[in-house]
Amino acid sequence: MTKSVYYSNGKLLLSGEYAVLDGALALALPTKFGQHLEVEENATGILHWNSFDADGSSWFRATFTLPDLTLVSSSDLETAARLLQILNATQHIDSTFLKHSPGISVKTQLTFPRNWGLGSSSTLINNMAQWSGVNPYMLLKASFGGSGYDIACASHNSPLFYQLKSGKPVVEATNFAPSFKEQLYFVFLNEKQNSRTAIQEYKNLRFDKNKLVAEISEMTRDFVLISSLQEFHALIERHEQLLASVLGLQPVKQRLFPDYSGAIKSLGAWGGDFILATGDSKTPDYFIARGFSTIVPYDKMIL
Repeated sequence: MTKSVYYSNGKLLLSGEYAVLDGALALALPTKFGQHLEVEENATGILHWNSFDADGSSWFRATFTLPDLTLVSSSDLETAARLLQILNATQHIDSTFLKHSPGISVKTQLTFPRNWGLGSSSTLINNMAQWSGVNPYMLLKASFGGSGYDIACASHNSPLFYQLKSGKPVVEATNFAPSFKEQLYFVFLNEKQNSRTAIQEYKNLRFDKNKLVAEISEMTRDFVLISSLQEFHALIERHEQLLASVLGLQPVKQRLFPDYSGAIKSLGAWGGDFILATGDSKTPDYFIARGFSTIVPYDKMIL
């Protein structure tokens, strides 16, 4: 029986969160963490699915009949429904997908803890697209939706500019390699943000989106041009204040870390997942003392 293995990178969005949905230029960072998908044929007439977390524990299991994809059993009905949504969307794009399979065993393996929010869904969708041969952006649109920057990160191994032009993704590799990267840390806020909920809340807001898109796009270009940590600080603070005024939310530094001496930037959907902090060798001690023990240096996180 044949076996195939696929892999996709995780993602972080350094600039353009929310505004990327409306066409702003965004700076996206593929991560060294990601997800594997292993597919092996068998003769059971069943699709067996088993998903593993970074620590090797199985966090989800399900079986479906083939070819009609009727759910037989699952360890979690909500997750099974989301998986079925992706499988059905794949078949909608390519009607031959799994139609003549004698049986399939699928194993997914994250290389980051599932609650980190680095793209357990986007890496799965991109892996599914590789397996089935469908367009990953079409599959994202037909299943979960979103800007698609995470799909771009899944298949690129360096920082990139991402922009939606007339609804179509435009991806361009860019040279973002700050000389001060040893002073950059990613800190996990101990809670995973529901990006679909955050996106919907943003879409319900009423403001001058063209103005926001223009200002964020300019800042995104500035991120790859700056040469000093001081410039980076100023740019982070401008970006945070601009989005705070639009979202009606406090920047995370004001809300959680008002006494922190460095700069702090939210990443992706505000309110959870990771933040980016500028600092020094004492930075981890500061966050650990406040109950945030997952601190990843820039070089250990970003491709």
